[in-house]
Amino acid sequence: MVSATSTTEATATAVRLVDVHKTYTGREPVHALRGVSLELRAGSVTAVVGQSGSGKSTLLNCAAGLDTPSQGSVIVSGHDLTSLRPDDLTRFRREHIGFVFQAYNLIGHLTARENLRLPLLLSGRAPDLVWEASLLDQLGVGALADRLPGELSGGQAQRFAIARALITRPAVVFADEPTGALDSRTGAGVLAALRETASALGQTVVIVTHDATVAAAADRVLVLADGLKVDEIDAPTPEQVTARLLARR
Repeated sequence: MVSATSTTEATATAVRLVDVHKTYTGREPVHALRGVSLELRAGSVTAVVGQSGSGKSTLLNCAAGLDTPSQGSVIVSGHDLTSLRPDDLTRFRREHIGFVFQAYNLIGHLTARENLRLPLLLSGRAPDLVWEASLLDQLGVGALADRLPGELSGGQAQRFAIARALITRPAVVFADEPTGALDSRTGAGVLAALRETASALGQTVVIVTHDATVAAAADRVLVLADGLKVDEIDAPTPEQVTARLLARR
């Protein structure tokens, strides 16, 4: 059974990490996260940046409940993911966390509309047609919903992936390099669509990226290095993000 903290906390803070460590064991242990604590406000857009090996992908996986911290707590919308049984965690992820991947991950033999409804099907929920239409309209792809993924451009496919991530009205959406497979112009359009849709819906978004321009579209940027949060930038510019990354080399 999923337990929650107070409603007030859940409303104010979408994601909270408390002293999160992640160590991968082996011949030589790898300390991917070394005690990360942070709070992400509900309705915010946050980018996580860092050089390769900084821990940003591990941070996303732990925050999204895809991986289990070696130590510390991960609280999403008031629910402590680290205390959940595996089946409860899977159910919570399905119903309360959305994902946008670099490669879209649309199923080729299903239409775009069928793809975006998959999270609802897996949860045994009927689609809210008004909500679905609103999402598609906000993302500018309503007229394309009955096409197969192979009939869509990369930018259109990623917009449907965003719609799929939002269809369950999740507590938070995690986007892993969401524009990495797109050219710069198309990527900018998809990023703007994600940003504008999140703002219109009051949605919380966490973007992991190596791109300073993508990061600068967020409200706040968190900089990781060697498994630690070493810096943060409010109202960032691409130049600020680039300078902070270069300073950590």
